[in-house]
Amino acid sequence: MRELLPVAEKVALRLIAQKQTIAVAESSTGGLISAALLAVPGASAYFLGSAVVYTRQARRVLMDIPDADMKVEGVRSSSEPYAELLAKQIRARLGADWALSETGAAGPSGNRYGDAAGHTCIAVAGPAQAVMTLETASADRLDNMHVFASTALSFLLRMMTPIG
Repeated sequence: MRELLPVAEKVALRLIAQKQTIAVAESSTGGLISAALLAVPGASAYFLGSAVVYTRQARRVLMDIPDADMKVEGVRSSSEPYAELLAKQIRARLGADWALSETGAAGPSGNRYGDAAGHTCIAVAGPAQAVMTLETASADRLDNMHVFASTALSFLLRMMTPIG
């Protein structure tokens, strides 16, 4: 996890400077994103909470996203629309300025939707909103988890950076 700290520190400094908060909903990273943000001293100033939304039951209970909401065209686990839904939902539920979400297939095999190992979708919700998909082409579960977390934090930092 140490390799995640430099970017987590940059995110933390930006949040503290702007007096803003963050919430995280993650899946295949298993809490690494949250752990990196919480490893930065002073996290209580900006980190509101997180959820590891790894199962249908976790989605229903922790995120209050019923099965009916998953029947909308294009919304399924490991998809950009689902990543957006997770980010918006965790942001609203915790009242955060920013939210970051991740949903994917870490490996060693793909998921039941046909996504290969190394596939993840990441979304940011807040003053800026964006979504992205990453394909690592690797079946190494642990490596993918770290790459997904690092990419998510870097993506968030880019979205937080003022233009101009």
